[in-house]
Amino acid sequence: MANPKGKKKFLLWIYPSTQELVKNNYRKDHCKSQSEFIERAIQYYVGRVNAEDDTSYLPNAFLSNMRAIASESDNRMSRMLFKLTVELAMVMNLMAANYEIDPETLERLRGSCVREVKRLGGSFSMEDAVDWQRGS
Repeated sequence: MANPKGKKKFLLWIYPSTQELVKNNYRKDHCKSQSEFIERAIQYYVGRVNAEDDTSYLPNAFLSNMRAIASESDNRMSRMLFKLTVELAMVMNLMAANYEIDPETLERLRGSCVREVKRLGGSFSMEDAVDWQRGS
């Protein structure tokens, strides 16, 4: 048999249980042979061992996965903020159409709301508004 792609053959001593792990798992990693699986495992392990010395080591799949998670999270948050803004715009337009609010009162209300939302840690519910209006 010819030497495939410059590879070298050598004797490897492993426990039967380890050999069974290789035999049962190499196809799950889409490897064509048990040798390919063992070679990938060695490369992965060496990268992990050297990661302590080389902080730039992170598997590309991990980085790609983290970027995809962050991107999807950003998209979801953007959609939710857009929906919330639309609902808020509807409420504001209903209020503006039914109440005459002078600019000074509006500015004072804005300042009060900023302080109240800060006091509540950025969270404000309808219950909080009811309590605030009742002076609770």
